[in-house]
Amino acid sequence: MGTAYTPGLKVSAHTLILRTRRLPLKGEVLVQVGQVVTPDTIVARASLPGLMQSVKVAAQLGIGADELPGALLVKEGDTVEKGQILAATKAFFGMFKSEAKSPTSGVIETISAVSGNVGVRQAPLPIDLTAYLSGTIAETTPGEGVIVQTEGALIQGIFGIGGERVGEIQVVSKSPNSDLTEAEITPALAGKIIIGGANISGAALRKASDVGVTGIVVGGIIDKDLIAFLGYDIGVAITGHENITLTLVITEGFGTIAMARRTFELLKSLEGKSASINGATQIRAGVIRPEVIVPLPPSVQTTNAETGDEGSLIIGTSIRLIREPYFGKLATVAALPPQLTVVGSGASVRVLEAALDDGTVVTVPRANVEIIETI
Repeated sequence: MGTAYTPGLKVSAHTLILRTRRLPLKGEVLVQVGQVVTPDTIVARASLPGLMQSVKVAAQLGIGADELPGALLVKEGDTVEKGQILAATKAFFGMFKSEAKSPTSGVIETISAVSGNVGVRQAPLPIDLTAYLSGTIAETTPGEGVIVQTEGALIQGIFGIGGERVGEIQVVSKSPNSDLTEAEITPALAGKIIIGGANISGAALRKASDVGVTGIVVGGIIDKDLIAFLGYDIGVAITGHENITLTLVITEGFGTIAMARRTFELLKSLEGKSASINGATQIRAGVIRPEVIVPLPPSVQTTNAETGDEGSLIIGTSIRLIREPYFGKLATVAALPPQLTVVGSGASVRVLEAALDDGTVVTVPRANVEIIETI
């Protein structure tokens, strides 16, 4: 029970980063171990079967299903183009002709003399899996995917939306306490991953999308502003698949919350560098954190943030509280009482005393905190 806490967000200036890139279905791996890749390098490819379109050929020709074979001009396996004649009949001494045409391009997959229908399978849809990061291929799994390895800065957030994107970091807010306003969003920020402070307004978020900002990293956001931007409320499922033009990473929580100074200063030191950003978030089983990754030259000080020790709670450990009424607040561990304590739900759990930034000391279950790792 001594380690009954949530592994925390990682904020590292230089660490070893491994990212698994996996196809959604069996395909082909296109790279080899040791190969150098960039974010847009296609590392694996698969083909999603095209849609099957059933054409009621016999009905269109006005013949019985058993008469279909004699009217067909194609056979199973043939490639056809949209508008190509599949079958035809003649009547009244050849003066009138009935035709059935393919509504799409594809391959004739089925011909049924029972239903009188012809099945045309549309062309397969290619699925290209990119590396997402600049780095090297550390491992390949034939037919499935790869592991990309890089060294660099890693900043994880507490919540995000939007998928994988790449852009250059540009700091916009003057301090971690500053709000990111609509007036600060200009066309010059197109293609950039912009860094804010304590909050981004709904108007600023919409303008950022309009001018082509690639990503936003900010301390907090008012939940109603996020709902208004998306047009719907975020549920408990994984995020990252929203149909939006940018990626948003929230580092602290909902509301107006100053970005942790160490996080802001790290991002500021990385200004002008290319970064990979991903807003995908899952807070239940199989935790997924939104992230910003900036590949950097190798360093002898590099540590493994992906496979190493998740840290331990000791007096002075930097933590974040992840449940109400203190959700998103930063604190340090002030005391670790060894005995079980009965909490509001009636359960007996291990707790800790957390010293908030304003000096207030609160008692919370250890399961309601996460360590902020600064490697």
